[in-house]
Amino acid sequence: MPLNLRNKYAFDPGEARSPRVVRGLMMAVAFGFVGLLGEHVLAAGEGNQPSGPKMIKKLFVDLPSSVRPLPEPLSAPHEKPGFAIRGIKGWAWTPEQYLAEIPYLKRFKMNFLTNCYASMFDVEHHPNWFDGDSNRWWEDLPVGKKAAYEKVVKSAQEHGLQFCFSMNPNLCSKRLVNDGSTASVDLLFKHYAWMQSLGVKWFNISLDDITSGINASTQAKVVNEILHRLRAKDPEAQMIFCPTYYWGDGTLPKQRSYLEELARDLDPDIYIFWTGDAVVTSRITRRAAEIFRGIVKHRMILWDNYPVNDNHPTMHLGPVTGRDADLCEVVDGYMSNPMRTQNEINRIPLATCADYAYNPWAYDPVRSIGQAIVHLAETDAQRLALKNIVEAYPGMLIFGGGTSANPVRERFKRKVGADSRLWREGYVRRMEALAGQFREAFPQQFGTARKSLADDIEWMKAALNAKPSN
Repeated sequence: MPLNLRNKYAFDPGEARSPRVVRGLMMAVAFGFVGLLGEHVLAAGEGNQPSGPKMIKKLFVDLPSSVRPLPEPLSAPHEKPGFAIRGIKGWAWTPEQYLAEIPYLKRFKMNFLTNCYASMFDVEHHPNWFDGDSNRWWEDLPVGKKAAYEKVVKSAQEHGLQFCFSMNPNLCSKRLVNDGSTASVDLLFKHYAWMQSLGVKWFNISLDDITSGINASTQAKVVNEILHRLRAKDPEAQMIFCPTYYWGDGTLPKQRSYLEELARDLDPDIYIFWTGDAVVTSRITRRAAEIFRGIVKHRMILWDNYPVNDNHPTMHLGPVTGRDADLCEVVDGYMSNPMRTQNEINRIPLATCADYAYNPWAYDPVRSIGQAIVHLAETDAQRLALKNIVEAYPGMLIFGGGTSANPVRERFKRKVGADSRLWREGYVRRMEALAGQFREAFPQQFGTARKSLADDIEWMKAALNAKPSN
């Protein structure tokens, strides 16, 4: 399918009336969206080598001249997808967000959907779910909330996805579940029994990021008990446990002792969530996975913290990269952690995650991001708008920084020198042009992404108008 692409929003300095404006626009065009902060760009075929991606300077999305299948089809000698389990979790998502994304998981050959455990908190009345009053796991869920998630489960099943039910009873909670209290285990199990009654076969208990109850043996007893109760009714029930130490190679003293105890006491059928070489990292290596698995002695599922923004005012839209091609030989599953409110635009990086998880041996992030765009856009104008917003927000794996990194604001802040104000004014105009292009191309879609860009523009304007501090 040939694509005819021309960006009518490219600046023409000849259209400007003022020499000052001409200079500002020329600078904005010259620098574009990238190139000020030493960002990485991936040359074709370089983004997924075991030795790591080559660090270059800029991200330019190369829109393909034809549409290829996405994910990339398998080829000999590989007859099965790299990761048997391929999916996504929400990030304190609403039922409506899960429902909106299920068709795209199916479209990109993913087969697994996990609710974010924060979705089971009382986020409806406590948007800041970490406030200590939101996680009331011992209470019954409201009838309306249960009905909404029953629709999510049904939709997942209708699309051929395994739904995995998740809770974290001990995070930001005033009451802990523990093996010494049968009553507390009963209160937790009622939620899992409800999900099992809907035909759910996969379950998760997460005890990550907690500050109390960090004891591998007692944790294992609770998780084992929940699994054994589930299997008493369904021998096919599966459990994934996210331990308190879930990152790195597991060799730090506190990690090793905890993981060795977990290896001894946790039911051997239980999978372990692992986030890679670090909690958030540009590199996830087979070597770290082998060492961690050698210590914990359980099958593992990668919880990839990309393109998650942890609800910060930013977007990560570039391709996933830096994950070893042969990681799937050590790790059984791949689960992407998404952005919180921008689930629609999250489909762009999600498509690249699905591409990698399905065929990691042939994964090329440059090809993948281009194909993701052309698969998600219907017109040339939409393809160009998506290309430009991805280049504006290339993602932390390319831009650098963590989940809060905002390349639009950072480029603006870091431009210093005699011409800094003139450059910044031109840069704001460039972002305003992008906002207009994006709004025109997608008047009914990507509302949260358009708001994120608009918020960044307002932030930059406020900075321009701020009085210098003495």
